[in-house]
Amino acid sequence: MKQRICLLGATGSIGKSTLDVIELNSTLFELESVAANKNVERMAEICKKFRPNRAVMGTIEARDQLAALCPELPTSFEYGSEAMESIAGDDGCDQVMAAIMGFAGLRPTLAAIRAGKRVLLANKESLVTAGKLFMDEVKKYSVTLMPIDSEHNAIFQSLPQCENGANKSGVDKLLLTASGGPFRTWSRQQMKSVTPEQACKHPNWSMGRKISVDSASLMNKGLELIEACWLFDVTPHDIEVVVHPESVIHSMVSYVDGSVICQMGNPDMKIPVAYGMTWPKRVETGAGALNIFEISQLNFEKPDLDRFPNLKLASDAWFLGGSAMATLNAANEIAVDAFLNKRIGFLQIAELNQEVLERSDITAVNNLDVVFEADKSARAIANDIVGSWSMK
Repeated sequence: MKQRICLLGATGSIGKSTLDVIELNSTLFELESVAANKNVERMAEICKKFRPNRAVMGTIEARDQLAALCPELPTSFEYGSEAMESIAGDDGCDQVMAAIMGFAGLRPTLAAIRAGKRVLLANKESLVTAGKLFMDEVKKYSVTLMPIDSEHNAIFQSLPQCENGANKSGVDKLLLTASGGPFRTWSRQQMKSVTPEQACKHPNWSMGRKISVDSASLMNKGLELIEACWLFDVTPHDIEVVVHPESVIHSMVSYVDGSVICQMGNPDMKIPVAYGMTWPKRVETGAGALNIFEISQLNFEKPDLDRFPNLKLASDAWFLGGSAMATLNAANEIAVDAFLNKRIGFLQIAELNQEVLERSDITAVNNLDVVFEADKSARAIANDIVGSWSMK
C-alpha cells in the first residue's frame, strides 16, 4: 500500500526534492496534501501534476488565485495556519514532511506529532525554539521522528540502530560538518561589504535565500547544533563542528574505541529526504552516485568563532536554556530579513543577534505560550534596533 505524504513547504528546495522522490517512486508514495505560503504559480504546477486531495496557501488571496488556476481539479483549496495544522493531522496522510521555513513551521509540525504521523523534520526552528516541549510530545505520542537536514540525517545513519531508531551506545562525540559557506576564507574587513547576492551563492548547495544567508554567517550551523542536542539528547560539549568545504562527508560519529563512522554522498537533498521517507529501507533517489576517484582530497578545519560569532551565540543560548533559543531564532529571522533588504550589513546580523539576546528576559519554557511570547518580544526588540541603526 502506498504511503500518503503531506508536504508542508512544497515550493522550497526541500519540497522540490520530496516531490522528485515521490515521482521517482510512484509505486511507493503519493502526494495526499500540500501547503505553501504565496508561490501560487509553482503550487499550481504541483497540483496539476500530483493532484493532491487538499492544497493550503498562506493567505486567502493566494488560495483564490490557486483555485482559479486549477478549475479542473477536484482538490480542496484552503488557506491559513489552521488549515495547515489540519492537513498535518489528517487521517488521509501517513507521513508529514515538515519543511515550512522558520518559526511558522512549529504548530503544524506539532499537529502532525499529536496525530501520530511519521514526521520528516526539515524545519529546524521547531526544535530550536521549543525543543523540550517538542521532544516530550514525540515521546508521548510514540512518533517516528526522522531528521532530514543532511547533517542530522548523516549522524542518524552513522549511529548504531535499534528497533526505535538510533542510539548512542559507545559514542564519544558527534562531529557536525559545515561547508564554511561562501566567506570561509574572507577576513572580517572583507565581509563588511558583503551583498545579499554574494551571501546567497552557496558554493555547494542549492537553497533558499534565508537559509543561504544563515549558512554564510554560520548561524545555520548554530541552529543545527541546537537541533542536534535535542534530537540526540546531548549538549554542545558532546558535539564538535568541523568545517569541511567539499561537503562530501555530511557528518560523522566518533566512538569510544577510536572509530569514526561517517555518511558520504553528493550534496543532494534527495538522499536524506528519501532515507527519511523509507527508513529502515532505501530506494532510488535520482541523485548521482559519489565518484570517489574524482575526489582529490578532503579538507577539515576548525570554525573561526571570531569571524563567525553566530556559532558561539547558539551554544550560549543552549546553556542559557529556557526561552533563550526562541529569542535567538527570532532575532536572527529579523536580522536576515533586514540584511536581505539592505537595511543592515552582513556582520551586523551577529551583532543584532547578540544584542537582542542580551536585552531579553530569559524564562523557563513550560508551555508554547512562553515560546510565542519570547518570539514576539525578541522580534520587537530586533526591529527597534534595526530602526535605530538605520537612522544613524
